Amino acid sequence: MATEDPARTLAVLWRTNERTARKDLGVDRIVAAAVELADAEGLAALSMRRVADRLGVGTMSLYTHVPGKAELVDAMVDAVQGETERPAEVPGGWRARLTHIARQNWDLHLRHPWLLEVEAHRSVLGPGVTAKYDYELRAVDGIGLTDVEMDSVLGLVLAHVRAAARVAVEADRARRRTGLTDEQWWQAAAPFLARVLDPARFPVAARVGAAAGQAHGAAYHGEHAFTFGLERVLDGIEALVRSRSGQ
Repeated sequence: MATEDPARTLAVLWRTNERTARKDLGVDRIVAAAVELADAEGLAALSMRRVADRLGVGTMSLYTHVPGKAELVDAMVDAVQGETERPAEVPGGWRARLTHIARQNWDLHLRHPWLLEVEAHRSVLGPGVTAKYDYELRAVDGIGLTDVEMDSVLGLVLAHVRAAARVAVEADRARRRTGLTDEQWWQAAAPFLARVLDPARFPVAARVGAAAGQAHGAAYHGEHAFTFGLERVLDGIEALVRSRSGQ
């Protein structure tokens, strides 16, 4: 939810106006309440009024610190980036480091699914995002890639994480909405499919679908899709790294 005025968002993100704001409220407190609300009810439920009610203050008092919802969402995104674990050393080389980063981002999106509702094409240029970006780039620093390639490699890994997390979150919402696990849903559908799905007409689909269903207990398994896809992404990055080293 990028604002049309980047300067307004940057002032909130870097807290440059805190000196003139109410000391008993503050951006940090507002953002924390907004994150709690979005975690519980989703981004659609977020409003300046709902956040003010949660804090027990008047809605207008929030505007002393945050100009509007767009700036608030950007501050929320920046704030939760600090939750990822950033050990100084991850044994196993660049591949292990990227795996750690991917896992941390996977967990972050499952913990805060509203992140998937935020526009991702314009980065939030706050201290939280910047610190995370700096740390994550170090995973591939000094392995033979150009600076642009380093940025692209990290973007590729994070794009896979975001895509896999989106499907996993949608699957979780479907389970809560229907009251059925994926396994229960497929068990309910199986008798009908057995009558209408002709293996002679759809031989490959029938064979592969049965194998996947037996392996996962469903047509889709979020953890498997995340891990399998990540390994293939890392394989591609490894090929690039090897091409740079002449191996």
